[in-house]
Amino acid sequence: MHSLKFNMSNLLQEIQKRKTFGIISHPDAGKTTLTEKLLLFGGAIQEAGAVKSNKIKKGATSDFMEIERQRGISVATSVLAFEYKDHKINILDTPGHKDFAEDTYRTLTAVDSVIVVIDVAKGVEEQTEKLVKVCRMRNIPMLVFINKLDREGKDAFDLLDEVEQKLGLHVTPLSWPIGMGAEFQGIYNIWENNIQLFLEDKKQKVGEAIKIEDVNDPKIDELVGEKAANALREEIELTTSVYPEFDREAYMKGDLQPVFFGSALNNFGVRELLDAFIEIAPMPQPKESDKRIVEPEEEKFSGFVFKIHANMDPKHRDRLAFVKIVSGTFKRNENYLLVRENKKMKFASPNAFFADKKEIVDESFPGDIVGLHDTGNFRIGDTLTAGEVMSFRGIPSFSPEHFRFINNDDPLKAKQLAKGIDQLMDEGVAQLFTMEMNGRKIIGTVGALQYEVIQYRLEHEYGAKCSYEPINIYKACWVEADEKSDEFKEFARLRQRFLARDKYDQLVFLADSSFTITMNQEKFPNIKLHFISEFRNED
Repeated sequence: MHSLKFNMSNLLQEIQKRKTFGIISHPDAGKTTLTEKLLLFGGAIQEAGAVKSNKIKKGATSDFMEIERQRGISVATSVLAFEYKDHKINILDTPGHKDFAEDTYRTLTAVDSVIVVIDVAKGVEEQTEKLVKVCRMRNIPMLVFINKLDREGKDAFDLLDEVEQKLGLHVTPLSWPIGMGAEFQGIYNIWENNIQLFLEDKKQKVGEAIKIEDVNDPKIDELVGEKAANALREEIELTTSVYPEFDREAYMKGDLQPVFFGSALNNFGVRELLDAFIEIAPMPQPKESDKRIVEPEEEKFSGFVFKIHANMDPKHRDRLAFVKIVSGTFKRNENYLLVRENKKMKFASPNAFFADKKEIVDESFPGDIVGLHDTGNFRIGDTLTAGEVMSFRGIPSFSPEHFRFINNDDPLKAKQLAKGIDQLMDEGVAQLFTMEMNGRKIIGTVGALQYEVIQYRLEHEYGAKCSYEPINIYKACWVEADEKSDEFKEFARLRQRFLARDKYDQLVFLADSSFTITMNQEKFPNIKLHFISEFRNED
């Protein structure tokens, strides 16, 4: 009994130390740089530029495919962990490129909070809007970092207005810039009541934070000059009258978003962001399964697969399944149940990710991400437990934007092609629809770039060749209906040419226009069409 008590208190301590979050932004808003500077503070990497140069090395862990190197975009979501002030911080980096948005949506199911990075000059961009919408749908606590303050950009108040209007957020600034662009001198930290200044003209060095009483402290005039000090006081007075005070409960519910200003490249405002983050951001949260809500501090292990990463070595074709631990302690070499297959499995070399290194771990705790070697057992969304039969919800498929028939270009390699498509779909690279009428296969993707990725990988990893053929589809709609009803039978007869099954055997109506969808809803009122495969997440 004594040891169980110790284990429980140990588990609680581990949970309270952990913060697992994702960074989202439009491409080029400075996400990689911010990630790198956070790792620098955690002492996880020694010099800046390590994350960047990793992209160039052949066989680098985060960008493992030729096609990805050629494009210079981060396609795969990486996991990076580091320790800071007795906290264990797990960052889930997400691809900013719109063609890989679905990967990002899935990663958002595994985070407890999010940092949204916005470029001071460009303001809120399209990709950020889409991703923030998903976070709002899930009430994920968000923190906003307005980056690149050393460049000429929009006025701070205009930016906050834009964040509120375009992203539908309610913001409250926790730091404030002293001047912008060429006039930028430093940051006034509202959260901790201090000022941090640039030391050199080149604006590459950051001074130690200087403690002040409040914004009226005469020390500020000495530091930045009377003109800038007075401008700062006016702006702070205005922010306190316009924006609410920070309220952690509202932030935790997703109703209030604190904003920090800085310049990740110059390491400016990043420590403030990190210090406030470890104080306010949520520790690992409970998660809903189809049976009940699972609490992190439960003794028994449970977790789910949110990402499958293709092997860096095509010859071996084993993959890494990324599992977010929801409850209990995950131990190496213990038997766990893969619920969908009702199959017991044990893992001899589970990986944890520290900065840019993978290492084998003996135990992991809620909030952590473990990488499990997989020879093709896992699918995105799979649940692993210590034995309980339940499934975590909430990894939806969205209707793809692009559709093409896929054809086999080498009849002798039909088996390899089928296996390759099957495994790539398990990884969530794209979605597969099989036509009811003639069994032809259609690949649906979020972005056109995916087709090249699939073609490249089928050839290099599976030795199969494929080509594509255009098809006119506007949207994939998942069908919810009573398949025994006369109405459904009539619908199936009339729409036979447009019906397909997805990988999980759900019926899908491949509509050729929005007009067809509207007509369908009028003609068959009891047949519901959904743009998301998991209906309950739709609102």
